[in-house]
Amino acid sequence: METKTKQQTELETTQRVTITGAEAVVKCLLAEGVDLLYGYPGGAIMPVYDELYKYQDKLNHVLTRHEQGATHAAQGYARATGKVGVAIATSGPGATNLITGIADAQIDSTPMVCITGQVGAHLLGSDAFQETDIVGISTPVTKWNYQITKASDIPEVMAKAFYIARSGRPGPVLVDITKNAQFEEFDFEYKKCTSVRSYQPVPSMNIQSVEAAVELINNAERPFVVWGQGVILGEAEEEFKAFIEKAGIPSASTLLGLSALPTKHPLHVGMVGMHGNYSPNKLTNECDVLIAIGMRFDDRVTGDLSRYAKQAKIIHFEIDPAEVDKNVKTDVAVLGNVKETLTAALPLLKVNSHKEWLQEFRNLDAVEFDNVIKNDLFPTKEGLTMGEVIKQINEASEGKAIIVTDVGQHQMVASRYAEFNQTKSNITSGGLGTMGFALPAAIGAKMGTPEREVVAVIGDGGYQMTIQELGTILQTKAAVKIVVLNNEFLGMVRQWQQLFFDKRYASTVMTNPDFVAIAKGYHMAANRVTKREELATAVQEMMQSKEAYFLEVCVEKEGNVFPMIPTGASVSDVRLK
Repeated sequence: METKTKQQTELETTQRVTITGAEAVVKCLLAEGVDLLYGYPGGAIMPVYDELYKYQDKLNHVLTRHEQGATHAAQGYARATGKVGVAIATSGPGATNLITGIADAQIDSTPMVCITGQVGAHLLGSDAFQETDIVGISTPVTKWNYQITKASDIPEVMAKAFYIARSGRPGPVLVDITKNAQFEEFDFEYKKCTSVRSYQPVPSMNIQSVEAAVELINNAERPFVVWGQGVILGEAEEEFKAFIEKAGIPSASTLLGLSALPTKHPLHVGMVGMHGNYSPNKLTNECDVLIAIGMRFDDRVTGDLSRYAKQAKIIHFEIDPAEVDKNVKTDVAVLGNVKETLTAALPLLKVNSHKEWLQEFRNLDAVEFDNVIKNDLFPTKEGLTMGEVIKQINEASEGKAIIVTDVGQHQMVASRYAEFNQTKSNITSGGLGTMGFALPAAIGAKMGTPEREVVAVIGDGGYQMTIQELGTILQTKAAVKIVVLNNEFLGMVRQWQQLFFDKRYASTVMTNPDFVAIAKGYHMAANRVTKREELATAVQEMMQSKEAYFLEVCVEKEGNVFPMIPTGASVSDVRLK
């Protein structure tokens, strides 16, 4: 008979106790290292909230002003820290209000666990008060979901939820817990999940594929790298930098890949995509080998697929086999976490430089500067531009801030002009394009990384979709810096209406409230800028504040974002005006 050690006995004593399902949920969160979660209480989740009250010294619950705000805050926390974000809500409308944030997290590969209360198991299917089939509703937009109807299932399901959310290609998981399961008592024991049958989060690396990819790269005359968020999610920033530096390859980022490589790195040639930089978009169709690293060939990156990089051999470094050949046919697919696959490729790479090829990018950069950038960053016209606001934020923050953007013109301008000197500094809604994302996401980012400056750059339209989260800032004292670029339009839609609908501005004119007065109503320092000579001082004052600060900048009403690839056009057809 085996003799148990004192340590084993103590471990069993501390972990195997009779508790309610509600308390078990809290203990599961603590076991997974959660110390911060966002949510909104209600009847079906009240037992868990009662336990959260008892554990306030160990687990900080933040009351957001809307359940959507809870998911976006959890996303911002996850994107800034690399940890799993947690959101919690009640049944019915509380649960359905989470869906937009869950869908956003799914398409942008953000690790998040959402916990919802549910009516008692005996009421399921009876259309009881605040009953919705949240498992059915959320199935298309979650990595995994599960409904718990008895307390004894809670530890295993919660452990699996966190494992699935954070492993492989991350994503959101939803756990729905009936009210009876929250009240039931059982013998609690928690074991972290380390594997799930039939789920392989990271495909095995094939060294022959790595060798084939490197052979193409070594023999390429005009290689081009496009990297995405997979580099950040895989914590492969150093390996990626070493990879492109050894091979001397011009490299461009997707929207979500920004900040994996410092903006001013000599091989960084900008951002690809609909409003990306001129040179990487134009020269995509002139490279001979295109190396995609941790990106999924989104339609906003590729434009017309029938005219996308047809002259090039395509290499795809990717963790998710479902993304390989989904949109763009590859010549070599290298499956696995890019940290591992780039490490394997590095010693096989030849030391190289492609100076003449890189110079082609720089030549086109000069064209973009003369036609677009100069007017955005150094305007001579009367109206303030969005670009010069971002330029002032760069200078005041020294490129060290986390920039959280909403969706629209300001998002594209910020992604083009913000300077990123360290990873996890660009937080935005990419694939879903969720207006209202930025304000709550900035709260989550700031609370997750209190040592860093967090600047939310938002349009006047998106800001009003979640403006109530100013109340969350008031209650938490999260020192978020909020910059609203107010052009009194739904700017991106207006731009399309101008360019493609003969200036028929249908429902895009915004009649806005006094944003400064609203901010002050939430006891927040606030200022408004209407003139260029006021801008630098106002931005400096905001950045020097130790508390939350609101700055409204009234920018030109009908400014457009260029370059631009119209929908359905080739990346080669990028427009400068």
